[in-house]
Amino acid sequence: MAKSYPMEINKMHKTLIELESEEEEEEEEEENGDWEDWRDDDGEEESESNFRCLFCDSKYSACTELLDHCSLIHKFDFRGIRKQLSLDFYSSFKLINYVRCQVAQNRCWSCGLTCKSNRDLQCHLHDAVNLEDIKPLWDDDKYLKPFIQDDSLLYSFAEDEEGEDDFTSSVYKEEVIRDLANIEKICLEDDNTGQNSEASSNSFERNEMKEVASVSKGPLNLVAKDIKKVNDNYFGAYSSFGIHREMISDKVRMDAYSQAILKNPALLTGAVVMDLGCGTGILSLFAAQAGASRVIAVEASEKMAAVATQIAKDNGLWHNESNDQCTGVIEVVQGMVEELDKYIQIEPHSIDVLLSEWMGYCLLYESMLSSVLLARDKWLKPGGAILPDTATIYAAGFGRGGTSLPFWEDVYGFNMSCIGKELVQDAAQIPVVDVVDDCDLVTDATVLQTFDLATMKPGEVDFTASIELKPKSCSLASNSIEMASKTICCYGVVLWFDTGFTTRFCKETPAVLSTSPCTPKTHWSQTILTFREPIAMAPENLPADGRSAAVGTHAFPAATIQLRISIVRAAQHRSIDISMETVSVGPDGRKRSWPVQMFNLS
Repeated sequence: MAKSYPMEINKMHKTLIELESEEEEEEEEEENGDWEDWRDDDGEEESESNFRCLFCDSKYSACTELLDHCSLIHKFDFRGIRKQLSLDFYSSFKLINYVRCQVAQNRCWSCGLTCKSNRDLQCHLHDAVNLEDIKPLWDDDKYLKPFIQDDSLLYSFAEDEEGEDDFTSSVYKEEVIRDLANIEKICLEDDNTGQNSEASSNSFERNEMKEVASVSKGPLNLVAKDIKKVNDNYFGAYSSFGIHREMISDKVRMDAYSQAILKNPALLTGAVVMDLGCGTGILSLFAAQAGASRVIAVEASEKMAAVATQIAKDNGLWHNESNDQCTGVIEVVQGMVEELDKYIQIEPHSIDVLLSEWMGYCLLYESMLSSVLLARDKWLKPGGAILPDTATIYAAGFGRGGTSLPFWEDVYGFNMSCIGKELVQDAAQIPVVDVVDDCDLVTDATVLQTFDLATMKPGEVDFTASIELKPKSCSLASNSIEMASKTICCYGVVLWFDTGFTTRFCKETPAVLSTSPCTPKTHWSQTILTFREPIAMAPENLPADGRSAAVGTHAFPAATIQLRISIVRAAQHRSIDISMETVSVGPDGRKRSWPVQMFNLS
């Protein structure tokens, strides 16, 4: 039976192309309107001094001049530090933002001394001692966010390098610099916001809404009115009953939550429960049914808050102090968690159970986890339960069957493989949310990142992790004999997540919600990151004939694939940026690296 997901990929591709075309037309009109001004100003722009010193107000017209100045005047030898510590592009990027952050606070970047003024700081600056000891200070993903917008140094320092290493080929530098520059830009203009809102309101499928809508929370300083607009669009989109039907029809989702809530009476009986993002209120209804003494259902969408209230009333579970006949336990509060104090007074640390279905595509899309952690820190009792209490992101390599290539090779007997090839190329730039069959996985699954929701800090939502993929174990592979004797091709990485209702809180009946390709499909599907080109792999004991060939080719297959993946909240509110560095490792230890890939899930 033919798989349906290539059609979904094509549909998503078409939607994205249409949106891009509309944006390009608008941009072209704007550019044509200002063409004369652009020509007049062009010469001036080229002569501007765009490179601002890390420590003083000096500006330079070239990156080389700036770095020389910092080394001679401020004793900050950027090139020497990179070479001594073997810093890759990202570590160097972080170092620049770290130094700018410290200088803004009149603090010495190397010893941490805080001075009274910038002038005092400049007098204090000294050669760094024990660089290895202070390296962890800037090895934090928060420094991937530019401290200064349009910081020319961030996108030019790689051009000043001499020599290359595994991760810094000339192509790599150009593409990384371009991608990071694009990610920094924030496009929240009124016209685009209106288009996205219209697209979202017309989508009755949750995945279509998420693929089309460009919505809200970013690490850069967004104007308050723009944040409000995109938040309104986001929560307005969730007013679609089609989305809620899809979520309630997700049996894996509903079974996990109902089991955790209804089959743990020791946890829920008499408890005060907060349900964040209640939607229709289904989880609040479960909590009331399980014996909770009070359920505070929080919903930001005005329409869905009204719907949840009516549903609670219709089921005799609504609580209203001014109406003696409404003796239920559910109170619906309309508003965002961050503004909840405006609408209801809740004693700090008075909630017994914090309940939420906050997960998005690739777990972190929608950035709702930050709101859950805020509520946890503000209202959950010490030792109180948070459901779910764990979340884990997994990764595995997928083969040709996980792409659209097989579908387009035989369309009613006609070869349309040119379409499939183009879609695969596009997928190397745009993450695809779709279902991958477990039989199309060609490597063993591995844990990318684990979150403990009871203890994690809000800043830990953004992360970088390194993993290694190996060809699928023979004992697990359906075609184990074939896989053990021939080369396979890995076309990219598929990500999915599990959330756990563990025995820490659900002592009677724990539960797991899994979105794995090996379990029944869910509305979250999986998130697919496609390599720029497939990487040939083979077991380490398979003899390699072409030892002079590049690692990862059929002539010399890789034994493993090393990945360094970062997932951070994007400039666009509720979107995420994913970067992926890929290195294939041969059985003899030789390595081959590919340019970093940047994906935006919005």
